[in-house]
Amino acid sequence: MLSYQHLYHAGNLADLHKHAALATALAYLAQKDKPLTYLESHAGRGLYDLSAPESLRTGEAAAARTLRDSLPAAHPLALALSRTRALHGPDVYPGSPLIAALTLRPSDRLHLAELHPAEHAALRSALAPWPHATVHQRDGLDMALALTPPTPRRGLCLIDPSYEVKDDYRTLPAFVARLHRKWNVGVIMLWYPILTGEPQRGMADSLTAAHPAALRHEVRFPPAREGHRMTGSGLFILNPPWGLAQDLARLTALYAGG
Repeated sequence: MLSYQHLYHAGNLADLHKHAALATALAYLAQKDKPLTYLESHAGRGLYDLSAPESLRTGEAAAARTLRDSLPAAHPLALALSRTRALHGPDVYPGSPLIAALTLRPSDRLHLAELHPAEHAALRSALAPWPHATVHQRDGLDMALALTPPTPRRGLCLIDPSYEVKDDYRTLPAFVARLHRKWNVGVIMLWYPILTGEPQRGMADSLTAAHPAALRHEVRFPPAREGHRMTGSGLFILNPPWGLAQDLARLTALYAGG
């Protein structure tokens, strides 16, 4: 949706879940010498100022600070956070496009889709230092289908809609199946919010039934403020890299306070 701007929510507990998994998966893929392709359907602006009024207004990033700081120093997301702060200052947070750019190599290819004009312009600016990253102003699901199977063929696609379009819960399982048929070796990572009333459950259960070998990982946490509907974060991952499930289990322990 063109109305959605992630600055209000950047760096929150759901972002940490999604970005910890993404950074870890990309780090595993990059251990092999062969180049890879990273696709992202809803990229946002790539770099967020957590001292901005929008972030302060919701308090979501502030509520996640303790967990952000508890990541082991060698964790791929902690490394991306450290590099981002060194480049841009202490109050910034990297979106998934920047995390991917910082984790991957010049031989890899990044294709990032963002429709919102202002977010698209900011994304182009944030990714300018990485010439192997292409920023598209187009529908991200259309881009993913058009570019798969990609060159290089190895790689990962992050599907990260805002779910402002309620129909997403109904249509995304068919999209994931179609993308997987076109790119059966690709890692396909779908993020979804866990909300009061559980509107995501039917979609997640449908995906699990259709792809029983996939990895489904969910974490729960208190609402960031009174009346906030988000109570958790979910990931559905086709072709997860070896070792990712164990890393996500350790992430679960962090969310549980252990």
